[in-house]
Amino acid sequence: LLFVVGTVSCTLFLAVNGLYSASDDVIELTPTNFNKEVIQSESLWLVEFYAPWCGHCQRLTPEWKKAATALKGVVKVGAVDADKHQSLGGQYGVRGFPTIKIFGANKHKAEDYQGGRTSDAIVEAALSALRSLVKERLSGRGGGYSSGKQSRESGGGDKKDVIELTDDSFDKNVINSDDVWMVEFYAPWCGHCKNLEPEWAAAATEVKEQTKGKVKLAAVDATVNQLLASRYGIRGFPTIKIFQKGEDPVDYDGGRTRSDIIARALDLFSDNAPPPELLEIISEDVLKSTCDAHQLCIISVLPHILDTGASGRNSYLDVMLKMAEKYKKKMWGWLWTEAGAQSDLESSLGIGGFGYPAMAAVNARKMKFALLKGSFSEQGINEFLRELSVGRGSTAPVGGGAFPKIHSVEPWDGKDGEPPVEDDIDLSDVDLDDWDKDEL
Repeated sequence: LLFVVGTVSCTLFLAVNGLYSASDDVIELTPTNFNKEVIQSESLWLVEFYAPWCGHCQRLTPEWKKAATALKGVVKVGAVDADKHQSLGGQYGVRGFPTIKIFGANKHKAEDYQGGRTSDAIVEAALSALRSLVKERLSGRGGGYSSGKQSRESGGGDKKDVIELTDDSFDKNVINSDDVWMVEFYAPWCGHCKNLEPEWAAAATEVKEQTKGKVKLAAVDATVNQLLASRYGIRGFPTIKIFQKGEDPVDYDGGRTRSDIIARALDLFSDNAPPPELLEIISEDVLKSTCDAHQLCIISVLPHILDTGASGRNSYLDVMLKMAEKYKKKMWGWLWTEAGAQSDLESSLGIGGFGYPAMAAVNARKMKFALLKGSFSEQGINEFLRELSVGRGSTAPVGGGAFPKIHSVEPWDGKDGEPPVEDDIDLSDVDLDDWDKDEL
């Protein structure tokens, strides 16, 4: 069996078992066509973000197709493989599958659909949203997609999340900042700059929300701030540069649509994001919440504290933390437990009783796992995880087909272990000579 993860899984699943095809009334959406089809559309859209391996998505598929056929010519119904197109899913805050969003009058403020998963419920919600859209247009409050230029003329607040920088403010804001900055150098008379402006503004708002302000989009009028333009060798407009603390600025040479800009910003964010948490399995909730929320959870069983002491255990935890950092873009969960503390879990993963430290990578949706066969070291674990990330490695079903009962335990206090206290035996009244004779 192949342990298929990441983008490889999408390719295989779609080739063999795609959820949607060209013959359906569901429109397949990708980062290439999303902006043109959805964002710039006058139509109301219902969009499902799915993963091919997700059981709930597979069960929704026939209902989604039925709804799409019923709504044909009235409401557009689309689907995004968000496992394959993670940047597009990330752009819209997709954390689980399936996620359904309604793109109405304001395409940059999609609403979450929380209704039932039947075609009737989906169609009813679509018609309700359509009714609201039409009423907004009647009252003059909504007009579908606006070009950005119009909204700036009427509202003036479109660029609220683009930070204007000058010769005087640049260094104190950007150079020593822990945040990542994407800076557009523009000229007011430049046509390409004017075309970019609404895309840059819309991206700035989305990026601010998605990264909680850790990636910032800024603009510099290079015709006024000529010291900056000279310092960074600006020769044409618009020029976009990326600034990260301790590194030389680099040119952004990606696409100029908001989705392109957002995708690059989210990549920069994940590059600079802290590694995932490494949690001790002290309760059932820790295990289930971690493994249910991630495509894979990496579980290590470390030797008993009496066998390694605090320094030995910390060295194992350090190795795990380094690997969590290395593979953080995979968005895996990371857990550990002490040998014997969760013996039922060990047995279900084929570990139990010996060979510590041990590591298993578990796919909780399929209830399958793969075991680390090499050494519990950076090199050994890296080889193990690298194989998994490209879809290689043998797997086995989790014993019993589900996680066993998890015992609640006290978290490790960070100290060396205390040997168990044995009861003192008072031998003062025993005649050892007589005892020896009786034994003989």
